[in-house]
Amino acid sequence: MFQLLLLGAVVLGGYLFLTQTLFKRSRCRGNAAVAGKTVVITGGNTGIGKATALHLARRGARVILACRNRSKAETAIADIKQETGSSDVRYMQLDLASLRSVRHFAESFLKTESRLDLLINNAGLVADGRTEDGFGVQFGVNHLGHFLLTNLLLERLKEDGGGRVVTLSSMAYRWGHIDLEALAVNRHLGTGRYSWQFFQAYCSSKLCNVLFTHQLAKRLQGSNVTCYSVHPGVVRTELSRHVSLWQKVFIEPVARLLFLDPEAGAQTTLHCALQEGIEPLSGRYFSCCAAQEVGARARDDAVARKLWDISEKLCGLS
Repeated sequence: MFQLLLLGAVVLGGYLFLTQTLFKRSRCRGNAAVAGKTVVITGGNTGIGKATALHLARRGARVILACRNRSKAETAIADIKQETGSSDVRYMQLDLASLRSVRHFAESFLKTESRLDLLINNAGLVADGRTEDGFGVQFGVNHLGHFLLTNLLLERLKEDGGGRVVTLSSMAYRWGHIDLEALAVNRHLGTGRYSWQFFQAYCSSKLCNVLFTHQLAKRLQGSNVTCYSVHPGVVRTELSRHVSLWQKVFIEPVARLLFLDPEAGAQTTLHCALQEGIEPLSGRYFSCCAAQEVGARARDDAVARKLWDISEKLCGLS
Protein backbone atom coordinates (compact mmCIF):
# COMPACT_ATOMS: atom_id res chain seq x y z
CA MET A 1 0.00 0.00 0.00
CA PHE A 2 2.79 2.41 0.90
CA GLN A 3 4.49 1.73 -2.42
CA LEU A 4 1.25 2.47 -4.28
CA LEU A 5 0.79 5.73 -2.39
CA LEU A 6 4.39 6.69 -3.10
CA LEU A 7 3.97 5.88 -6.79
CA GLY A 8 0.76 7.92 -6.91
CA ALA A 9 2.49 10.86 -5.25
CA VAL A 10 5.36 10.68 -7.74
CA VAL A 11 2.99 10.51 -10.72
CA LEU A 12 0.89 13.40 -9.40
CA GLY A 13 4.01 15.44 -8.64
CA GLY A 14 5.35 14.79 -12.12
CA TYR A 15 2.04 15.76 -13.69
CA LEU A 16 1.86 19.02 -11.71
CA PHE A 17 5.48 19.82 -12.55
CA LEU A 18 4.91 19.29 -16.28
CA THR A 19 1.71 21.36 -16.34
CA GLN A 20 3.60 24.26 -14.73
CA THR A 21 6.65 24.03 -17.00
CA LEU A 22 6.63 22.30 -20.38
CA PHE A 23 2.81 22.33 -20.68
CA LYS A 24 2.17 25.62 -18.89
CA ARG A 25 -0.91 27.59 -19.92
CA SER A 26 -1.10 31.35 -20.40
CA ARG A 27 -3.79 33.86 -21.31
CA CYS A 28 -3.62 36.75 -23.75
CA ARG A 29 -4.60 40.03 -22.07
CA GLY A 30 -4.01 42.19 -25.14
CA ASN A 31 -6.95 44.35 -26.10
CA ALA A 32 -5.86 46.33 -29.16
CA ALA A 33 -8.77 47.22 -31.43
CA VAL A 34 -8.88 45.09 -34.59
CA ALA A 35 -12.39 45.86 -35.84
CA GLY A 36 -12.15 46.69 -39.53
CA LYS A 37 -8.53 45.57 -39.76
CA THR A 38 -7.36 42.84 -42.12
CA VAL A 39 -5.59 39.70 -40.94
CA VAL A 40 -3.99 36.96 -43.04
CA ILE A 41 -3.49 33.62 -41.27
CA THR A 42 -1.65 30.83 -43.07
CA GLY A 43 -3.00 27.40 -42.20
CA GLY A 44 -5.98 29.07 -40.56
CA ASN A 45 -8.38 26.22 -41.25
CA THR A 46 -7.36 24.00 -38.34
CA GLY A 47 -5.61 23.87 -34.96
CA ILE A 48 -3.91 26.99 -33.62
CA GLY A 49 -4.63 28.92 -36.80
CA LYS A 50 -8.34 28.30 -36.61
CA ALA A 51 -8.43 29.19 -32.90
CA THR A 52 -6.60 32.44 -33.73
CA ALA A 53 -9.04 33.17 -36.55
CA LEU A 54 -12.03 32.59 -34.25
CA HIS A 55 -10.72 35.06 -31.68
CA LEU A 56 -9.90 37.79 -34.20
CA ALA A 57 -13.16 37.35 -36.12
CA ARG A 58 -15.05 37.65 -32.84
CA ARG A 59 -13.29 41.00 -32.32
CA GLY A 60 -14.46 42.26 -35.71
CA ALA A 61 -11.36 41.75 -37.84
CA ARG A 62 -11.54 40.87 -41.52
CA VAL A 63 -9.92 37.43 -41.50
CA ILE A 64 -8.40 35.76 -44.55
CA LEU A 65 -7.59 32.07 -44.24
CA ALA A 66 -4.63 31.38 -46.54
CA CYS A 67 -4.80 27.61 -46.95
CA ARG A 68 -3.98 24.84 -49.39
CA ASN A 69 -7.17 22.81 -48.96
CA ARG A 70 -10.32 24.66 -50.10
CA SER A 71 -12.76 22.12 -48.63
CA LYS A 72 -11.22 22.28 -45.14
CA ALA A 73 -11.01 26.06 -45.32
CA GLU A 74 -14.67 26.43 -46.29
CA THR A 75 -15.69 24.12 -43.44
CA ALA A 76 -13.61 26.20 -41.03
CA ILE A 77 -15.11 29.45 -42.35
CA ALA A 78 -18.63 28.10 -41.82
CA ASP A 79 -17.70 27.17 -38.23
CA ILE A 80 -16.13 30.58 -37.58
CA LYS A 81 -19.08 32.48 -39.01
CA GLN A 82 -21.56 30.44 -37.00
CA GLU A 83 -19.63 30.79 -33.74
CA THR A 84 -18.71 34.47 -34.04
CA GLY A 85 -21.50 35.94 -36.13
CA SER A 86 -18.89 37.49 -38.40
CA SER A 87 -19.53 37.59 -42.13
CA ASP A 88 -16.07 38.99 -42.90
CA VAL A 89 -14.09 35.75 -43.18
CA ARG A 90 -12.82 34.53 -46.54
CA TYR A 91 -10.61 31.89 -48.11
CA MET A 92 -7.65 32.46 -50.41
CA GLN A 93 -5.72 29.58 -51.89
CA LEU A 94 -2.11 29.29 -50.75
CA ASP A 95 0.22 26.31 -50.99
CA LEU A 96 3.43 27.15 -49.14
CA ALA A 97 5.13 24.18 -50.80
CA SER A 98 4.97 26.10 -54.10
CA LEU A 99 6.71 29.44 -54.61
CA ARG A 100 4.49 29.91 -57.65
CA SER A 101 1.44 29.60 -55.39
CA VAL A 102 2.91 32.06 -52.88
CA ARG A 103 3.48 34.61 -55.64
CA HIS A 104 -0.02 34.07 -57.03
CA PHE A 105 -1.53 34.54 -53.56
CA ALA A 106 0.39 37.78 -52.99
CA GLU A 107 -0.56 39.11 -56.43
CA SER A 108 -4.25 38.31 -55.87
CA PHE A 109 -4.21 39.74 -52.36
CA LEU A 110 -2.61 43.01 -53.42
CA LYS A 111 -5.18 43.40 -56.21
CA THR A 112 -8.23 42.67 -54.07
CA GLU A 113 -7.37 43.86 -50.55
CA SER A 114 -6.71 47.51 -49.76
CA ARG A 115 -4.99 46.96 -46.40
CA LEU A 116 -3.08 44.44 -44.30
CA ASP A 117 -2.63 44.91 -40.58
CA LEU A 118 -1.61 41.47 -39.32
CA LEU A 119 0.25 38.69 -41.09
CA ILE A 120 0.28 35.51 -39.01
CA ASN A 121 2.68 32.92 -40.42
CA ASN A 122 1.02 30.01 -38.66
CA ALA A 123 1.20 27.00 -41.00
CA GLY A 124 3.77 24.26 -40.48
CA LEU A 125 4.36 20.54 -40.71
CA VAL A 126 6.59 17.66 -39.65
CA ALA A 127 7.26 15.52 -42.71
CA ASP A 128 9.86 14.35 -45.20
CA GLY A 129 9.98 14.89 -48.94
CA ARG A 130 10.41 17.76 -51.37
CA THR A 131 8.36 20.77 -52.40
CA GLU A 132 7.27 21.62 -55.93
CA ASP A 133 10.48 23.64 -56.31
CA GLY A 134 12.75 20.88 -54.99
CA PHE A 135 13.32 22.16 -51.46
CA GLY A 136 13.15 19.97 -48.38
CA VAL A 137 9.47 20.19 -47.47
CA GLN A 138 10.02 21.46 -43.92
CA PHE A 139 12.49 24.12 -45.06
CA GLY A 140 10.20 25.01 -47.97
CA VAL A 141 6.92 25.20 -46.05
CA ASN A 142 7.93 26.16 -42.51
CA HIS A 143 10.46 28.80 -43.54
CA LEU A 144 10.92 29.62 -47.21
CA GLY A 145 7.26 29.94 -48.20
CA HIS A 146 6.63 32.28 -45.28
CA PHE A 147 9.84 34.20 -46.03
CA LEU A 148 8.67 34.92 -49.58
CA LEU A 149 5.09 35.65 -48.52
CA THR A 150 6.21 38.17 -45.89
CA ASN A 151 8.54 39.96 -48.28
CA LEU A 152 5.87 40.22 -50.97
CA LEU A 153 3.35 41.71 -48.51
CA LEU A 154 5.63 44.02 -46.53
CA GLU A 155 4.82 47.18 -48.45
CA ARG A 156 1.10 46.70 -47.88
CA LEU A 157 1.78 46.15 -44.16
CA LYS A 158 3.63 49.47 -44.06
CA GLU A 159 0.80 51.44 -45.66
CA ASP A 160 -1.47 51.48 -42.60
CA GLY A 161 -0.02 52.38 -39.22
CA GLY A 162 1.28 49.66 -36.95
CA GLY A 163 1.36 46.42 -38.95
CA ARG A 164 2.67 43.26 -37.31
CA VAL A 165 4.13 39.95 -38.49
CA VAL A 166 3.79 36.99 -36.12
CA THR A 167 5.63 33.80 -37.07
CA LEU A 168 5.02 30.54 -35.25
CA SER A 169 8.26 28.91 -34.26
CA SER A 170 8.70 26.37 -31.46
CA MET A 171 10.89 25.62 -28.48
CA ALA A 172 12.22 22.90 -30.80
CA TYR A 173 14.46 25.60 -32.30
CA ARG A 174 16.85 24.78 -29.42
CA TRP A 175 17.74 21.48 -31.09
CA GLY A 176 18.08 22.99 -34.55
CA HIS A 177 21.26 23.45 -36.52
CA ILE A 178 21.73 25.18 -39.87
CA ASP A 179 24.61 24.19 -42.13
CA LEU A 180 24.48 27.19 -44.46
CA GLU A 181 26.84 25.78 -47.08
CA ALA A 182 24.94 22.48 -47.26
CA LEU A 183 21.63 24.35 -47.35
CA ALA A 184 22.67 26.43 -50.34
CA VAL A 185 23.73 23.31 -52.25
CA ASN A 186 21.20 20.68 -51.10
CA ARG A 187 18.20 22.98 -50.58
CA HIS A 188 17.10 21.17 -47.44
CA LEU A 189 17.83 21.16 -43.69
CA GLY A 190 18.23 17.39 -43.50
CA THR A 191 16.49 14.31 -44.77
CA GLY A 192 16.46 10.57 -44.31
CA ARG A 193 14.26 7.53 -44.07
CA TYR A 194 13.84 7.69 -40.29
CA SER A 195 11.37 10.04 -38.61
CA TRP A 196 13.95 11.27 -36.08
CA GLN A 197 15.96 12.58 -39.03
CA PHE A 198 13.14 14.73 -40.37
CA PHE A 199 12.24 15.77 -36.82
CA GLN A 200 15.78 17.17 -36.62
CA ALA A 201 15.04 19.05 -39.85
CA TYR A 202 11.82 20.33 -38.25
CA CYS A 203 13.83 21.72 -35.31
CA SER A 204 16.15 23.43 -37.77
CA SER A 205 13.21 24.95 -39.65
CA LYS A 206 11.96 26.40 -36.37
CA LEU A 207 15.42 27.88 -35.78
CA CYS A 208 15.05 29.45 -39.23
CA ASN A 209 11.79 31.05 -38.06
CA VAL A 210 13.50 32.69 -35.07
CA LEU A 211 16.47 33.87 -37.12
CA PHE A 212 14.16 35.19 -39.84
CA THR A 213 12.24 37.26 -37.28
CA HIS A 214 15.50 38.46 -35.70
CA GLN A 215 16.79 39.72 -39.06
CA LEU A 216 13.41 41.03 -40.24
CA ALA A 217 13.20 43.30 -37.20
CA LYS A 218 16.54 44.87 -38.14
CA ARG A 219 15.32 45.52 -41.67
CA LEU A 220 12.07 47.03 -40.38
CA GLN A 221 13.75 49.56 -38.09
CA GLY A 222 12.36 53.01 -38.76
CA SER A 223 9.12 51.61 -40.18
CA ASN A 224 5.74 51.15 -38.51
CA VAL A 225 5.87 47.34 -38.82
CA THR A 226 7.07 45.04 -36.05
CA CYS A 227 7.57 41.29 -35.90
CA TYR A 228 7.66 38.50 -33.34
CA SER A 229 8.34 34.75 -33.25
CA VAL A 230 6.25 32.52 -31.03
CA HIS A 231 6.41 29.22 -29.19
CA PRO A 232 2.72 28.32 -28.85
CA GLY A 233 3.27 25.58 -26.29
CA VAL A 234 3.04 21.84 -26.83
CA VAL A 235 -0.32 21.64 -28.55
CA ARG A 236 -2.66 18.94 -29.89
CA THR A 237 -2.79 19.78 -33.60
CA GLU A 238 -2.49 18.06 -36.98
CA LEU A 239 1.20 19.01 -37.11
CA SER A 240 2.34 15.40 -36.71
CA ARG A 241 -0.17 13.88 -39.14
CA HIS A 242 2.70 12.59 -41.31
CA VAL A 243 4.55 10.67 -38.57
CA SER A 244 4.46 6.89 -38.39
CA LEU A 245 1.63 4.87 -36.84
CA TRP A 246 3.70 3.56 -33.93
CA GLN A 247 4.66 7.12 -32.99
CA LYS A 248 1.01 8.16 -33.03
CA VAL A 249 0.18 5.23 -30.74
CA PHE A 250 2.82 6.51 -28.31
CA ILE A 251 2.06 10.22 -28.68
CA GLU A 252 -1.75 10.17 -28.59
CA PRO A 253 -2.26 9.11 -24.93
CA VAL A 254 0.35 11.63 -23.75
CA ALA A 255 -1.19 14.33 -25.95
CA ARG A 256 -4.66 13.78 -24.54
CA LEU A 257 -3.35 13.96 -20.98
CA LEU A 258 -0.88 16.85 -21.19
CA PHE A 259 -0.87 18.73 -24.48
CA LEU A 260 -2.62 22.09 -24.74
CA ASP A 261 -5.75 22.44 -26.83
CA PRO A 262 -5.56 24.80 -29.86
CA GLU A 263 -7.29 27.65 -28.01
CA ALA A 264 -4.63 27.59 -25.29
CA GLY A 265 -1.98 27.24 -27.99
CA ALA A 266 -3.23 30.39 -29.73
CA GLN A 267 -2.76 32.66 -26.70
CA THR A 268 0.84 33.74 -27.33
CA THR A 269 0.10 34.39 -31.01
CA LEU A 270 -2.83 36.56 -29.91
CA HIS A 271 -0.63 38.31 -27.36
CA CYS A 272 1.84 39.30 -30.08
CA ALA A 273 -1.04 40.38 -32.33
CA LEU A 274 -3.03 42.36 -29.76
CA GLN A 275 -0.81 43.46 -26.88
CA GLU A 276 -0.17 47.18 -26.92
CA GLY A 277 3.28 48.51 -26.05
CA ILE A 278 5.40 45.57 -27.24
CA GLU A 279 6.74 47.42 -30.30
CA PRO A 280 10.19 47.90 -28.66
CA LEU A 281 10.38 44.08 -28.44
CA SER A 282 10.21 43.63 -32.21
CA GLY A 283 12.32 40.68 -33.31
CA ARG A 284 12.01 38.87 -30.00
CA TYR A 285 10.84 35.34 -29.27
CA PHE A 286 7.72 34.92 -27.12
CA SER A 287 6.42 32.03 -25.04
CA CYS A 288 3.59 31.99 -22.47
CA CYS A 289 2.65 35.53 -23.53
CA ALA A 290 6.04 36.96 -22.57
CA ALA A 291 9.33 37.70 -24.30
CA GLN A 292 11.94 35.04 -23.59
CA GLU A 293 15.69 34.96 -24.00
CA VAL A 294 16.92 32.63 -26.73
CA GLY A 295 20.09 30.61 -27.13
CA ALA A 296 23.15 31.93 -28.94
CA ARG A 297 22.29 30.14 -32.19
CA ALA A 298 18.96 31.94 -32.40
CA ARG A 299 20.47 35.44 -32.08
CA ASP A 300 23.56 35.02 -34.26
CA ASP A 301 23.55 38.11 -36.50
CA ALA A 302 25.96 36.63 -39.05
CA VAL A 303 23.93 33.43 -39.48
CA ALA A 304 20.67 35.38 -39.64
CA ARG A 305 22.05 37.63 -42.41
CA LYS A 306 23.44 34.68 -44.37
CA LEU A 307 20.17 32.74 -44.04
CA TRP A 308 18.33 35.81 -45.33
CA ASP A 309 20.68 36.12 -48.31
CA ILE A 310 20.35 32.42 -49.18
CA SER A 311 16.55 32.60 -48.81
CA GLU A 312 16.40 35.61 -51.13
CA LYS A 313 18.36 33.76 -53.80
CA LEU A 314 16.32 30.56 -53.48
CA CYS A 315 13.08 32.55 -53.76
CA GLY A 316 14.32 34.58 -56.72
CA LEU A 317 14.22 37.88 -54.84
CA SER A 318 17.87 38.70 -55.57
